[in-house]
Amino acid sequence: MAELKSLVKDTAIYGISSIVGRFLNYLLVPIYTLTMPASTGDYGVITQMYAITALLLVLLTCGMETGFFRFANKEGEDPVKVYSTTLLTVGMISVSFLVLCLLFLNPIARTMGFGDHPWFLGMMLIVIAMDAIQSIPFAYLRYQKRPIRFAALKMLFIITSIVLNIVYFVILKGTNVGAAFLINLICTSVVMICLLPQLWGFHYQLDKALMKRMLSYSFPIMILGIAGILNQVADRIIFPFVYPDKAAADVQLGIYGATSKIAMIMAMFIQAFRFAYEPFVFGKSKEKDNRTMYAQAMKFFIIFALLGFLAVMFYLDILKYLIGRDYWEGLRVIPIVMIAEMFMGIYFNLSFWYKLTDDTRWGAYFSLTACIIVIAMNIFLIPIYGYMACAWAGFTGYAIAMLLSYFVGQKKYPIGYDLKGIGTYVLFALIIYGAGECIPIENVAIRLVFRTFLLFIFIAFIIKRDLPLKQIPIINRFVKK
Repeated sequence: MAELKSLVKDTAIYGISSIVGRFLNYLLVPIYTLTMPASTGDYGVITQMYAITALLLVLLTCGMETGFFRFANKEGEDPVKVYSTTLLTVGMISVSFLVLCLLFLNPIARTMGFGDHPWFLGMMLIVIAMDAIQSIPFAYLRYQKRPIRFAALKMLFIITSIVLNIVYFVILKGTNVGAAFLINLICTSVVMICLLPQLWGFHYQLDKALMKRMLSYSFPIMILGIAGILNQVADRIIFPFVYPDKAAADVQLGIYGATSKIAMIMAMFIQAFRFAYEPFVFGKSKEKDNRTMYAQAMKFFIIFALLGFLAVMFYLDILKYLIGRDYWEGLRVIPIVMIAEMFMGIYFNLSFWYKLTDDTRWGAYFSLTACIIVIAMNIFLIPIYGYMACAWAGFTGYAIAMLLSYFVGQKKYPIGYDLKGIGTYVLFALIIYGAGECIPIENVAIRLVFRTFLLFIFIAFIIKRDLPLKQIPIINRFVKK
C-alpha cells in the first residue's frame, strides 16, 4: 500500500501540473476559435501542423525514453552513462533530421500543402527537434523522482505561451496564423535554457555497445509509438488529402480539432498517470509480488477514468464555451473521443507486460494492427462521413489494441485483474451516464444540479466499495480526533 500511495502522490503532482497546464492551454482554444472563424479554415491548418509534429516527435525519440527507464533500472548499469548515451543518441538524430529538412524546406512544404508559408513548417521543425532532445532530460527528472521541477518547467512553457498568445491575438488584435508557430518556438527555447542544469554537470559518454542494446530494445517501441500516434493523428493528417473539397476540409478539420480539445481532459489524466507509472513499474520490476500492485493500479486507473468521463459529459453545457459557437456542431464527437482515450490509457497499462519481459515486438504488432484499421477507416469513411469517421476510427483502433494486448498478455505474463470489480464500475457508470443524458430537463441550471447529484452518487459508490474515507490521510486525522 505504501508503494501505491507513492504512485498516487506522484500522479497527483504530475496531474495537478497537467490539469492546470492543460486548462490554461485550453485558453488558446477560445483565443484561436474566436479570432479564427471556422469558415476561414485557419484552425484546421494549426490542427494539421500539430498532428504532424506529434508524429515526427515519436520518430526522433526512437522509443529511447522508455529505453532509458528500462536500462537505468537494470542491475549492473550506470544510470548516468545510460542517460548520457540516450541524450547523445537522440540529440544526434534530431539535429541531423533538422539540418536535412531545412536544406529542402521549400519542396517539403509544397508537398505537405504549406507552399505559401514554408517557414510555418520551418519553425515547427525546429520546435520538434528541441522537443525530442528535451524529452530525455525530462525523463531523467522523472527517474530522479523530481516531479515538482518537472511540473514547474511544463507550466513555464504553457504560461509563457498563454501570455504571448493573449498579447498578440487579443491585445494587439493580430490575425496572422504564423504567430502561433513563432510563439511555440519562443516558449520551447525558454524551456531549453531552463533545462541546462540537466544538460551539464556530468561526463558525456557515448557507449556504442550500450546504444546498440538500447536501440534494439527501443526500436519496437518506436514502431509501437508511431502506430500509436498515428492512431491519434492519422485522421488530421489524412483528412485534407481524402476529403473532396480542400477548403471545406480545413473547416471540418478545424471543427473536429477544436471540439476534440474538450475531450482531451481524459488525455490529461492518462498523461499524468503515465508520467508517474512508467518509472514506478520499472522500479518495482525487481521485486516479488509486483503483479498484484499492477492489478490494483489498473483498477483505480479505470475507476478515475470513468469519473473523468462522467464529469466532462455532465458539465458539457459549461465546457462548450471554451470554443467559439460556430464550432459547436462538432460536440457530438466528444463522448466517442473520450472513450477512445480511455481505451488508450488501458492499453498503456496493459503494455508493461512486454516491456518488462523485453519482448517489445508484441507492442509493435498490436499497434500496427490497430493503425492499419484506423488508416483504412479514415481513408474510406472520411469522404462520406467527414470528421465523425475520425472519431469512430480512433475508437475502433484503440479498442482493438487494448483487447489484443490483454488476451496475449494473459498468456505471456498473467496478471490477476479484478475483472468483476472493474465490470461493476463500468456498468454503474453507464447507468449513471444514461440517466444524465436520457432524462429530459430543459432548464440548464436544473440539468446541471441533477447531473451533479448523479456524479456524487458515483463518487459515493467508489468510496463505499474501494476507497473508505478512513484510508484518506487528511480525513483520517479528523476521525481520530
